[in-house]
Amino acid sequence: MKSPVSLVTGGTRGIGFGIAMALAREGHALAICGMREASQCADTIESLRADSPDVQYYSCDVSDAGQRDAMLGGIREHFGGLTTLVNNAGVAPTQRADILDATEESFERLIRINLQGPYFLTQAVARWMIEQRESDPEVNLSIITVSSISSTVASVNRGDYCISKAGLSMMSSLWAARLAEHNILAYEVRPGVIATDMTSGVKDKYDKLIADGLIPQPRWGEPDDIGKAVASLARGDFPYSTGAVITIDGGLTINRL
Repeated sequence: MKSPVSLVTGGTRGIGFGIAMALAREGHALAICGMREASQCADTIESLRADSPDVQYYSCDVSDAGQRDAMLGGIREHFGGLTTLVNNAGVAPTQRADILDATEESFERLIRINLQGPYFLTQAVARWMIEQRESDPEVNLSIITVSSISSTVASVNRGDYCISKAGLSMMSSLWAARLAEHNILAYEVRPGVIATDMTSGVKDKYDKLIADGLIPQPRWGEPDDIGKAVASLARGDFPYSTGAVITIDGGLTINRL
């Protein structure tokens, strides 16, 4: 590999695109995956190529084991290695519903995509990274999982989402503990209220809450705020901090009176 290689799941929009842009500016070759066909995000991929030496798109549903295997096979064939996995792909509930009314169908769909898929994608990538570590003791290898403040902040109208994010927090700790002996570092990045297409439907609500003092730094977070943190972790700026949680929420979750 001539440059670091990063896989960013859900990397064509929102937080994932902000991460991909930051890594591209760092000179990472990029594997980007998403649910859409390549033709539907061709302009987005092309914009990343303005900064990155090599960007490849893989249509992949991370909840599907066969599609995950096919994607990793394609990445291995094209890039030869992988230095950073960014678990970012995730979905909101199909319908926000009070936990007294929520359905098992909605819960199962969301957990498969938001938690089960990333867990087993990380397992496959970790095995590959152990192989790479054996052949190159010096290369920076990292697994960065994007969760949410919803891992600790309860929203009773989207319990499935909160549970999936709490699961990602534990997942990151588990992989940090398991992979430390191989010097493969695992981190969790925990965003707050970030301006993306996923949050566009609640913009008016949060505009008012922010104006009324919800967030000490009184603004929406931006995808680039998350991208800068991920780029720093992938660069190896925190080599003695595996398992760390980086909260990027403008102070929202500070305990305040």
